[in-house]
Amino acid sequence: MSNKVIGIEYTLKDANSGEHLDSNVGGAPLEFVSGKGQIIPGLETKLVEMALNEEADVLVEPKDAYGEYNEEAMQTLPKEQFAGIELQEGMSLYGTGENGETVQVTVKSFSDNDVTIDYNHPMAGRSLMFSVAVLSLRDATAEEVETGVVGGMAAMGGGCCGGGHHDHDHGEGGCCSSEGGQSHGGGCGCGH
Repeated sequence: MSNKVIGIEYTLKDANSGEHLDSNVGGAPLEFVSGKGQIIPGLETKLVEMALNEEADVLVEPKDAYGEYNEEAMQTLPKEQFAGIELQEGMSLYGTGENGETVQVTVKSFSDNDVTIDYNHPMAGRSLMFSVAVLSLRDATAEEVETGVVGGMAAMGGGCCGGGHHDHDHGEGGCCSSEGGQSHGGGCGCGH
C-alpha cells in the first residue's frame, strides 16, 4: 500500500535487553508517506497492513532495520582532524561523504594521537521491538507523493518527519538514526 500518509504513536525497545530506546507517546505522531523508504522496512511492512486505530507489537530484526553490525566499518584517523571538538566515547559526529551525503559516525575510542570512528548505524545489529498504534491513515496528496513531505513543501522542517527525515534529539537512539546515546532521527523508524 504505497502513497498513504500514516501517522503513528510508538514506543521502541531493544527486543533482547528490553532497554527503552525511544518513544513519541504524548508528543506529535510520526507521519510518513508509505512506499517512500522513509522508515525502516521491517516496520513499514507491518504498518501498511494495519487499520486506523489498530495497535500491535512489531519485532524488526537487524536485516530489516539497520543491518548487522560490521566490525570492519571502523577507521582510525589522526586526532588533529578533530581539532576543536571535545571528544567523548559514544558521541556522534556528522560529516560529508564522498557523494555529498551527510554521514554519521560514532567515536569508539581516542588517544592523544588517534581517534577510532565507527561507521555502523548506532542501531546496527539490534533486534527492535516497536509498540505502535495507527493514529491517522489517509491517501497522500499529489504533492506529498511527489515530494515525500507530509503536508507538502510548506511543511518542510516542521512536524515530526518534515522533509522525509526525523531530526531531533531524544532518548537513546530511536529507530531512524541516532547518535550514540542521542537520537537524530533516531526516532521512530525513519530510514535515514
